[in-house]
Parts: sequence; C-alpha cells; structure tokens
Amino acid sequence: MFKVNITKSCLVALALAAASSVPAFADAVVKVSLWDKGGMMDMSKNMGMGMGMKGNMKMAIMGIDVDQKNVPAGKVTFDVNNASKETIHEMIVTPVANADAVLPYNANENRVEEDTAGDLGEVSELEPGKSGTLSIDMKPGTYLLYCNVPGHFMAGMWTVLTVQ
Repeated sequence: MFKVNITKSCLVALALAAASSVPAFADAVVKVSLWDKGGMMDMSKNMGMGMGMKGNMKMAIMGIDVDQKNVPAGKVTFDVNNASKETIHEMIVTPVANADAVLPYNANENRVEEDTAGDLGEVSELEPGKSGTLSIDMKPGTYLLYCNVPGHFMAGMWTVLTVQ
C-alpha cells in the first residue's frame, strides 16, 4: 500500500490544470425582442427599411431589438420574445456578406425569399406575448435577424448581428 501526501500547492496545481481544460468562453445567449407600435399600422406603404439594410429607422413601425450586437463564434442561443400586444411575429437568421447586403425580395409577396437568402433557422409565428428559442452553431461573419411576415421586413423589422 502506498501513502500519498497531497500538499496545498499540489491541490492548487490540480485545480489550475482542471480549469485550463475548460473552454475560455461560454455559449452566447442573445435576448431578442420583436416589437411593433401597435394599433392600426399602415402596411400598404413600402418604407424601404430593408433594402440594403438601410433606412431611417426612426420611421420604423416595427423592429427587432437585441441585447448585444456582437457575439463570439460557436453556439448562439436566441431567446426570442414577441413583445407585441396584437401582432404575430417571427425571427429568421440569415448570413449576409456585410451590413450593406441586399436580400432577395419578392415584392409580390412583400417578403424576403428565405431559401435564396440562406435561412439558417427561425423561431416562427410567435403569437403576441409568446416566446421561443433557437440555437445555432455560428461561424464568424455578419448575420441578419428579421421577421418575414408579409410587410414586416420593409417596416423595419430586422437587425444585424456580428459573430467574431
């Protein structure tokens, strides 16, 4: 039988070795709020808020707010809440070349062509006040989060997320 003496310095060394085997980053969680100004919104006007992801966002009648615009590469979980009191919204994640990219848009349907744009996943059709989650393994790049209910994208319902 062997007798082992473990000193305090040995315990510290073991603890440091164990800690160094754990990744230095944790999975990212992005809190997302889908919102609108409520009431009778005039969706007949194409406000152009989504073309090239530009526009006067002060005029937006709908939007997507995130608690962080930059996250590390790896697993990203989106905690999505539809803050609207009356309107169904969704959140779709699509990679884009940069923040000035123009998405393929079908004017007849008043929505983005999701398959052509490269839909990576979504939290679809959330009733007012409801929540959902989506987890995606994301590589470094620029991504667009948007609602593709007809008219919502052009009403300003999008935001850019950078993965580093």
